[in-house]
Amino acid sequence: MLTYNEFIELRNKLAKNEISLELAKAQCWNGLEEGKRSWHTKDWKDRRSEIIKDKCEICGSKETLTLQHSFHPKKYSEYTKDLTRAYAKDYIETNPDIDKSELTTHILEKYEYVPTPLCPNCMSRNPNKRLRKSPQYLCTECRHEFDLTVYRSVDELISAFYENEKATEVRDKCFVSKDKWKNKHNISNIRYWLQRERAKNRDAETIEKEAFLLYLNDNIRYLSFEDTITACKKCASYFDLYNMELCPKCNKNYKSIQFPTCIQCLPEDKRKAVIDKIEFGKEMRDMHKRLGID
Repeated sequence: MLTYNEFIELRNKLAKNEISLELAKAQCWNGLEEGKRSWHTKDWKDRRSEIIKDKCEICGSKETLTLQHSFHPKKYSEYTKDLTRAYAKDYIETNPDIDKSELTTHILEKYEYVPTPLCPNCMSRNPNKRLRKSPQYLCTECRHEFDLTVYRSVDELISAFYENEKATEVRDKCFVSKDKWKNKHNISNIRYWLQRERAKNRDAETIEKEAFLLYLNDNIRYLSFEDTITACKKCASYFDLYNMELCPKCNKNYKSIQFPTCIQCLPEDKRKAVIDKIEFGKEMRDMHKRLGID
């Protein structure tokens, strides 16, 4: 596992093109031990000892102190996903159109078509299927009764899409991807993912390098202890597990970070309303549990 200074050195080399992306990734990730974290390293412990204070900056306790981080780096894949989305947006803005024949070929190769049933009289979508009456179908729009629905072909749907992208008949997610995910898409979705894939292929190397530099920068920020305070185990646990912090008014009870004070420090009328709401929620949960619907 790289030390703080080694991360900085690696970032600088990659930014100056003194090292390839593949080699930078190898130096960063090769030899990582399963379950080992940065705070297990000697480098972390040595630098931690230099900045940790002698008491909790939240409650003043001196028991079991730790460094509480308010910033955490994302996974490399998340940086890649965000940048791919941004590059795709730029690509689509500069290349908004896809040739109709190209899109048709792509759809036929990558998707199964599950057509939406239509009324043969008025072509409205999804007529009502009856189980006990004949004819089997009743159109809820024109009240026409019939036994056989009709369907638009793939070519007809694509032609309608190129005439009007917002037309009702092209909104249905009637195309199922042939990969293992079996995702359902409409034509607009398919066009977006095709354009996104093209953007990703065109700018793959740039995206990966930018993403890895962001990954390194945020890991350096995390390892620098820039966004930390000294906290006791109790304050750190409340924040990490429950997103709660010590009430600044009473310095005794913990509160959700989105509220200014704890319940006990609220004015009488507001405190009673909150307590009543909490009690009602508990009663509803208990009732659901008894009825077996929790």
